[in-house]
Amino acid sequence: MNRDGRAPLSGIRVLEVGNYMAGPFCGMQLADLGADVIKVEPPDGGDQVRSMAPLLDGEGSAFVRLNRNKRSIALNLKSAEGKEVFRKLVKTADVVVENLRPGTMVDLGLGYEALRQLNPGLVYVAASGWGQDGPLSAQPGLDIMAQARSGLMSITGTPGGDPVKVGVPVTDLVCALYGALAAVSALYARKETGLGQFIDVSLLEAGVSLAIWEAGKFFATGEIPHPLGSAHQSNAPYQAFRSADGWLTIGATTPPNWNAFCRALGLERLLDDPRYTDTSLRFRHRDTLIPVIADVIVKKPTAHWLGLLERAGVPCAPIEHFDEVFTDRHLNARSYFWDAPHPTLGSVRQLGSPMRFSETPVRRQKAGPLLGEDSAALLAEVGYAPAEIEALLARRIAAGPAQPVSG
Repeated sequence: MNRDGRAPLSGIRVLEVGNYMAGPFCGMQLADLGADVIKVEPPDGGDQVRSMAPLLDGEGSAFVRLNRNKRSIALNLKSAEGKEVFRKLVKTADVVVENLRPGTMVDLGLGYEALRQLNPGLVYVAASGWGQDGPLSAQPGLDIMAQARSGLMSITGTPGGDPVKVGVPVTDLVCALYGALAAVSALYARKETGLGQFIDVSLLEAGVSLAIWEAGKFFATGEIPHPLGSAHQSNAPYQAFRSADGWLTIGATTPPNWNAFCRALGLERLLDDPRYTDTSLRFRHRDTLIPVIADVIVKKPTAHWLGLLERAGVPCAPIEHFDEVFTDRHLNARSYFWDAPHPTLGSVRQLGSPMRFSETPVRRQKAGPLLGEDSAALLAEVGYAPAEIEALLARRIAAGPAQPVSG
């Protein structure tokens, strides 16, 4: 076991040819885990998230968080010389991550089959909306389309309401996490075979993979799931309730929790009601159960119920807005947030990684790089002489640190 405090993927090099979310979020996971992630961006503006509001002195606020712990090379992959630089980088790399439309890298002459000839151990992760094949593969696929086709939007929101997507780009993010997990798994397999492999992950299948409860219901009974608001698919009470001054969530689904919950609310009569003797019956009769509970909870403020239920051992939590989340006492006690240095913005507050290792902690190094910040250094690393580097930069085959976008 590595016990020198280095992050788990120290020594692994990743080339990220990504834009927006899935590719960069995958790259961010690998960078947090210690990999040297080199973000390959076009010289004319780079990743489009760089210019997305809100801007901080011209730098995209989301970008400097989504692309932390990475290096940037601004490289024109449409030029012969740019392709050659990329191939030199591939020879030094362990992983390529890209989320371009299927076939784009092949059209550039930089697809997996071409690159594996240069580096047989290369692990290549391709993230896309619909996958690398199939009737939808050539169509553009964004998170909202994947949420729609995956069924997630059909169960999100309130009964009878308009279609609603999950508040975060969940299929993008989950696809990225699958990509990172697959990359690490392929690196592990490479220890035995010496060979890399091609990995195909899609937003659509990432979304469908989350439908565990829905698949259990449909494949068992043929019933089509529908939106339930904040309620659980098969348990009750397990949902949000309005209090006198806000909202809180409650989950009283086990026999001990159900008993403690009823006693805490003064609803002992429910314990003897045959409609509510187990969680399946309570779910079946939730149309009569939930209004009884709601009529009690709405009479007192959230803090009252949280204190009462916490003392009774009943799972509960307030619904917090992000101003509360980002200053949360518990998260701060666990040092979840951290400040990353940036060359022009100074200190940039970062979300932490949920992965906590006892011996090989994740990396907390720096905020997302300037466009082309590391171009010259990376060109030198793959063997270009100073005069060659100067020529490549002058011809915009590669680019050095760009001025921030005004705004």
